[in-house]
Amino acid sequence: MSENLKSRIHDIIFDSNTREGKLFDIGLIFIILISIAVVIFDSVPGLSENTHNILYNIEWVITIVFTLEYFLRIISVKRPLSYIFSFYGIIDLLATLPSYLALFITGGSSLLVFRALRLIRIFRILKLTRYTSAGFVLRRSLVASKAKIGVFLMAVAVVVLVIGTIMYLVEGDKGGFTSIPRGIYWTIVTITTVGYGDIAPVTGLGQFIASLTMLTGYAIIAVPTGIVTAEITQQNRLIRKEKTRAVTCNDCQNDDHDFNAEYCKKCGAKLPE
Repeated sequence: MSENLKSRIHDIIFDSNTREGKLFDIGLIFIILISIAVVIFDSVPGLSENTHNILYNIEWVITIVFTLEYFLRIISVKRPLSYIFSFYGIIDLLATLPSYLALFITGGSSLLVFRALRLIRIFRILKLTRYTSAGFVLRRSLVASKAKIGVFLMAVAVVVLVIGTIMYLVEGDKGGFTSIPRGIYWTIVTITTVGYGDIAPVTGLGQFIASLTMLTGYAIIAVPTGIVTAEITQQNRLIRKEKTRAVTCNDCQNDDHDFNAEYCKKCGAKLPE
């Protein structure tokens, strides 16, 4: 395949600024949504054999399209291995591979494995994130806030451990708190405001602690939301200030570049015009 043809394929697949690139992205989003709908409807019991055959044929058409897309992505980049082992490369493989593996799995004993392989196709929804600017902003926001969220989760783990231990000591076997892990389980369920009701405090002190735990749960839920929201606002401000270029590096597939950048900030390769 000539270099001009590879470059043309790369521009269509990876560059959403061109008319052909936008049409390719829109078409692929439409196919992904159809494939997800097929997986969902195929799991519904009571469908006729004719309906299952139609869904099966649609699934194979979609699989062939995804296979062709996967190989076009590999041959159009300068470093195929970088793409293959990247996050999106693995997702693209997971979106394609199960249908082919299912051909080699036969027999009643492997039915559960077969169903699991078919359900893996639902990961195609992860392919959608690369085609939305909102997904780009969210990804940057999560990366920027990972340290704060990590500290927050450590603090929550300490709170859960302390409250779970206290409830084990206060309630004991009477309320179902037979061990510290059971107390921790109850604390997590209570803090997240789920409240299964399978374990409940019966003493006055235990109920008082439970009330404080429930109120604490609302505050805990609000913290990560505030962290991520603040980072999203900050990233939107930075993106408007930086005027980030919507261009993908041919070598490493990095798509986070400043407006006036000529070289990739990740691998140093020359960026496409």
